[in-house]
Amino acid sequence: MKNLFLALFIFSRLSLFAQWNSPEQPENDRYCRHYTRPETHPKFAWRSDWQSPLLNRYDVTFYFLDLEVSNMNINISGTVQIHGKVVEPVLDTFAFELINQMNISQFTFNGFPYTNWVRQGDNVLVPVAPLSQGQTFVASITYSGTPPTGGFFAGVTNAYSYVFQKNVTWSLSEPFAAKSWFPCKQVLPDKADSVWVYLTTPVGTKAGSQGLLTNITTMPDGRPRYEWKSKYPIAHYLISFAVADYQEYNVYAKPTALQGDSILVQNYVYNHPNFLPQYQNSINAVAPMIELFSDLYLLYPFHEEKYGHCVTQLGGGMEHQTMTTLGSLGFDLVAHELGHMWFGDNVTCASWSDVWVNEGFATYSNYLAREKINGWNSGQSFMVSAQNNVMSQPGGSVYIPESEVTPDNEWRIFDGRLSYDKGSAIIHVLRHEINDDSVFFKILNTYQMLFADSTATGNDFRAVAEAVSGRNLEQFFSQWYYGQGYPRYDIEWYMVGNDKLHINTTQSVTSTTPLFEMTLDYKLNFNDGSSQVVRLFQNANFCQFDVPVSKPVTSITIDPDNWTFEKVNSIVVSLPQQDNPAHFSVGPNPFSDQINLYFTNADGRPVSIQLTDLSGRIISKQQTNESTSRLNTSSLANGTYILKATDGKFEFSRRIVK
Repeated sequence: MKNLFLALFIFSRLSLFAQWNSPEQPENDRYCRHYTRPETHPKFAWRSDWQSPLLNRYDVTFYFLDLEVSNMNINISGTVQIHGKVVEPVLDTFAFELINQMNISQFTFNGFPYTNWVRQGDNVLVPVAPLSQGQTFVASITYSGTPPTGGFFAGVTNAYSYVFQKNVTWSLSEPFAAKSWFPCKQVLPDKADSVWVYLTTPVGTKAGSQGLLTNITTMPDGRPRYEWKSKYPIAHYLISFAVADYQEYNVYAKPTALQGDSILVQNYVYNHPNFLPQYQNSINAVAPMIELFSDLYLLYPFHEEKYGHCVTQLGGGMEHQTMTTLGSLGFDLVAHELGHMWFGDNVTCASWSDVWVNEGFATYSNYLAREKINGWNSGQSFMVSAQNNVMSQPGGSVYIPESEVTPDNEWRIFDGRLSYDKGSAIIHVLRHEINDDSVFFKILNTYQMLFADSTATGNDFRAVAEAVSGRNLEQFFSQWYYGQGYPRYDIEWYMVGNDKLHINTTQSVTSTTPLFEMTLDYKLNFNDGSSQVVRLFQNANFCQFDVPVSKPVTSITIDPDNWTFEKVNSIVVSLPQQDNPAHFSVGPNPFSDQINLYFTNADGRPVSIQLTDLSGRIISKQQTNESTSRLNTSSLANGTYILKATDGKFEFSRRIVK
């Protein structure tokens, strides 16, 4: 865990400067698949009521997994050591997580055997000789069993590739399944300082995992043992293995910051003559991605070890630290999982409620790879697709309420529309609001440095963004991150003479968020074929803008470069109505249960409002002397209607549609 005093120091310094496919399936590889930050670590707030609070008595410092695994089944056996440090006044019961299907045959604590463990759900509780705060321990658990399988979040899965004729077994622990295959503590803020994973596998197979392959030992029965070691802090769910008849294919990345040195990109791929000819170019494309993200964010966080891939039959990918497990090597999936090495692995979400700091930024990394490597049009295609997906439904927040973070609700945590696409889309909106890429990428860099090897929440990212940019982002996060829905616009504009453009903008919303305060781009197209983009800030549901221009405007385009996501209901060109107190703008149009009228020249005198159908039949009447009026239209049938307002002298009417 990042030292609290260091974090406070950096914050004070800043304030001064105020995944679903396999190689045999059609590719759809966009997906890999308010928590209060702890005042001190590891005394964080508990929300996992299926976990024993006794887990809070110690901090994990090291995992050592020495396991036997096979490409032919999901059986697991071996010994796991959990090294730790006591953080409560006394530790007299050692707790860890392991599902009941896994049988414990031996347990030792600091070298002494114990047989009096108790199982409570998936918690294993062992009374041990008491230790005091600050003392260290080594718990050793020897066990075996066949974990349950099936589904994306299965823990351990075995499958067969009919295309490449290989059996393969792999792990996937996110978010709650690490305990299904090894004894552990599934608490996000408690990263282990390092990990070793030794994997004994059948003859003729290879096993991949995180860190460096330090040795391959031949066991007495002739089986190989692959000995992987990583010195970097790691969250429990990022520990992994994959085993198959693999061949190894490696490339190297050379980020600018390494000044000529390189990073190993180590790939375990199916040992089949057709595999590399099909996927070699995709693997080679990883090196420029690493170089790009190292320039944009921070030097690849695990550059002293490696990056790599283990190919399996997983429907998508999983960002296992330094060695992603994936089912294909498509550009989008590879870029997304690589982005996780920064956002998810180096800096990990402190709670699953804030999975945005993992998935939203990994998806935005995918966008940046498209934009910077494949070109602007490719990036635009990706972002527009994400924005359209966000707006395919009216509600949903990126932040996940704690009550929804449960083991039977994993797809809410990893909701493709919200955690991934809306998560990335609001990062794009933030970049547009900041309107300075040097500042925007400095925010990402600072966030990576400040929370490296640690965990963070959405509010932690907000604090960094505010400190670096010098902006108050409370409203931004309230509406985009915690809020729901998206804005809809009705635009009215007209020329005032030849040198002023008047724009009325009416914003309505699709869900519970009442207003999206936001900067929106308007492309003004002039009568001589030229154009100009102006940025206008919407700080109310109805706004009026006067824009100086040097020539007549013939049309307006909203958000021409797709920075923000909104729907434009209508763009209406009208005649100047500066002296007409009955003139109004409406929104939304089309409408559903209500429609708002905004009187642009209200002077306090009463105005009569009349709603009729197209035959002239009067449906409702009301009077107002306010600048804003609302009509309840829930009882109206779908169709077209006429709204008319008059003060007795002037009148104005609009056609509206339900």
